[in-house]
Amino acid sequence: MRNQNSHTDKTWSRRELIRAGALGLFGLSFPGLLSGRAAHLRAAKPASFGRAKSCILLFMWGGPAHQDTWDMKADAPAEIRGEFQPIPTNVPGIHICEHFPRLARRADQLCLVRSMTHDNGDHTVATHYLLTGEPPPRTTEKREQWPHLGAVLSAMGRGKGALPPFVSMRPKLPNDVPRFVEQSQGQFAGWLGPLHDPLTIDADPSLPDYRIGELTLQPELSVQRLDVRRDLLSNLDRRLDRLSPQFAALDQNHQRAFELLTSAAAERGAFNLNEEPAAVRERYGLNPHGQSVLQARRLVERGVPLVTVFWPNDGVKNVSVYWDTHSKNFIDLKTRLMPVADQAFAALLDDLQERGMLDETLVIWTGEFGRTPRVGQRSSDAGAGRDGRDHWGGCFTSVLAGGGVKGGFVYGKSDAQAAFPAENPVTPRDLIASVYHLLGVPEQQVLTDLSGRPQFVRPGNAISELFA
Repeated sequence: MRNQNSHTDKTWSRRELIRAGALGLFGLSFPGLLSGRAAHLRAAKPASFGRAKSCILLFMWGGPAHQDTWDMKADAPAEIRGEFQPIPTNVPGIHICEHFPRLARRADQLCLVRSMTHDNGDHTVATHYLLTGEPPPRTTEKREQWPHLGAVLSAMGRGKGALPPFVSMRPKLPNDVPRFVEQSQGQFAGWLGPLHDPLTIDADPSLPDYRIGELTLQPELSVQRLDVRRDLLSNLDRRLDRLSPQFAALDQNHQRAFELLTSAAAERGAFNLNEEPAAVRERYGLNPHGQSVLQARRLVERGVPLVTVFWPNDGVKNVSVYWDTHSKNFIDLKTRLMPVADQAFAALLDDLQERGMLDETLVIWTGEFGRTPRVGQRSSDAGAGRDGRDHWGGCFTSVLAGGGVKGGFVYGKSDAQAAFPAENPVTPRDLIASVYHLLGVPEQQVLTDLSGRPQFVRPGNAISELFA
């Protein structure tokens, strides 16, 4: 396993950053030093660097059972292999679960990383690993967490037009299931500050009255009246700016909102799913997840760099919610979870391909961890029923597609029980470093935190074997 804390000659340590900053006292520019280092690295960058112009992160909150989806163990004992059968894909030698038939026919576009591993089995904490690449901090304070991938792209100035550079889809369904996603770490801008937080959409895009209320100009409010309100608010914000950086970020976010309200219909129409033909909407699935994935495609098509689609809070309270199948693992996987995920992911791949976008759009399908090797095995306080699997960070699968990724490829291998990596273990830090590479974020990229300190944003090591 790679040393997560090591720095090769291609990166700078935090001590070097401080030292470089001090050189400014002697007339040497820290940005100049980084510029020179960037020039040195540029010649060695492979063609895959920056291949992806945007990213759609499909986050299967709850922890999908990897051995029942992407990494079947057909020869293992029944209590390990479970109830499902593997099926061949359109790539010889690669098999996945029978309940992913559409994705099996598109495996030539998929890169399966079957040796993901980390050491945390807490849902709301483990999300920090997969959304940021970094271990979670010991505090739940949002501004001390590491920034989400999308927040980093926002801080780098990615995106165009009035649309926000970073959007999160978190459909709220009308049930009494706790919304654990809201408590999850790593989904905001962390130490980059509130300016780079995502536009979070909790509305259900599968409903007929779906709309983003904050981004809809009311009929009784003319553009002229809106301009007057903007001027008044701007004056107030400028006075508050002097008090705190938080108020300065609020001012800039207000300006963004006004720009979107008065922008061209094409930009505001990004949230109008009724513009899509009925056949396209049906192709994704007329359900909260399917329509969220369609919404993500519409956004990246219009220049939004990153959209996260969280699995909605479906399921039955205290039994099986999200992909957290402590009970009813096999029933829910084959009825509630896998068919919906299979349809939406496959539709997205086809849609991006048909629009000529797949080569420049990176798609990531992952959860925060996997499930226990044995059915009914206990590994957390929640435990597992006789027909369920408990939390398991020791080994799981993440899937990549498009955006410069090698298709029809399996990287890493789990052991006979799908309990731990047997070959090429991959930490979230290195997976996210690979994603940053594809998105054109340099190894030496530094951004400033809320205290004015320079911070590296990708200290991991990109896995070159994943790149086309």
